[in-house]
Amino acid sequence: MTTSHRILGVLAATGAAVLVLSGCVAKSDAQATAAFDVSSTATDCAVSAATAKSGTLTFNVKNDTDQVSEFYLLAEDGLRIVGEVENIAPAASRTLTVVAQPGDYFTLCKPGMIGDGVGKTAFTVTGDRVAVDGPDAEQKQKAVDLYAAFVKDQVGQLVPAVEDFVAAYESGDDETARTLFPQTRAFYERIEPVAEALGDLDPRIDYREVDAVAEGLDWTGFHRIEKDLWVPAQDALNADGETPAWQDWVPSTPQERADYGDLLLADVQELYDYVHSDAFTTALDDQGIGGISNGAIALLDEVATGKISGEEDWWSGTDLYDFAANVEGSKMAFSLVQDFAVAQGDDGEALVAQIESGYAALEESLAAHGSLTDGFVGYSELTEADKREFTDLINALAEPLSQLTSTVLD
Repeated sequence: MTTSHRILGVLAATGAAVLVLSGCVAKSDAQATAAFDVSSTATDCAVSAATAKSGTLTFNVKNDTDQVSEFYLLAEDGLRIVGEVENIAPAASRTLTVVAQPGDYFTLCKPGMIGDGVGKTAFTVTGDRVAVDGPDAEQKQKAVDLYAAFVKDQVGQLVPAVEDFVAAYESGDDETARTLFPQTRAFYERIEPVAEALGDLDPRIDYREVDAVAEGLDWTGFHRIEKDLWVPAQDALNADGETPAWQDWVPSTPQERADYGDLLLADVQELYDYVHSDAFTTALDDQGIGGISNGAIALLDEVATGKISGEEDWWSGTDLYDFAANVEGSKMAFSLVQDFAVAQGDDGEALVAQIESGYAALEESLAAHGSLTDGFVGYSELTEADKREFTDLINALAEPLSQLTSTVLD
């Protein structure tokens, strides 16, 4: 197999550099997939077993609640996300496939997709580290290298963009800051699962007010600044549709603006430092192409759980910018692993064709409302028919995309 021109073309557009990593998972070295049943209830997260041998693990998650739920496999510290599956509708099932190295983990479900979750339980993986060998190991390594380069490039562009955005915000140049807000966020939205894996970093950078309040966290980051830039009407409600917008909130003073701006700069710098660290290299090593594939799935879930409803950028109405950036990041990750799916034969080739068709249809629908380059219409300008079309297209893409990880790891 050779690295496709499609992959190199996407990276050429970002100006990314390739770094050398090690530890990709080879098909010949991973054990046969071990499968586990998970029942997500209102009070528990029951997994059919609490131990496994290292290799490819599949969790078949059934949502036995009346709320949309999530399932997580967490690292030993209980914060870093090794794998997740979101947006599991009531009575529906979703599958999470990961490559697990030896170590201690936790499983957790989150009915309602807010709060601390339920049923946090120790999960142990024994055996040897999954090593590199096999005929396609070199190409899998290249895919991981390319994804690392893409992430570093996006974060490298995020840092100066945030500096310009914060400078305008802190100086009171709200018109400039409002213009920069959605374009700056696009760099973050393309690689958001990387920050989410770091526990509290994504909440500090990107939590909405209702989520921070629900989890008892200090509300900082992009959306705290957003509310200052688009001051709500006195009778407006927050994104939960219940809480008054001005409850426990007033526009920031100049000193508070300086504090919030400096915090965002520091948090983004922490993200930059992480993606240039050995810890990031190790994380990519441990997950291999399965981690890239899961990143593609997670980014589409981001669209389904926030952007399509208009809840993400509640005050600015710039959700379509985030929507488009999530899709771009998802498609980028998919492009790096699709050849491994095709290599599985007719079924893999058909799956890739279905996913490519899904991305194309979603991009075409988005293009009818603008672009990241020229700008999108505000979310309030979408009709109910527009929203239904987006929802249908996302669901149509999510179903085959959810099969991608298990296919590339076969």
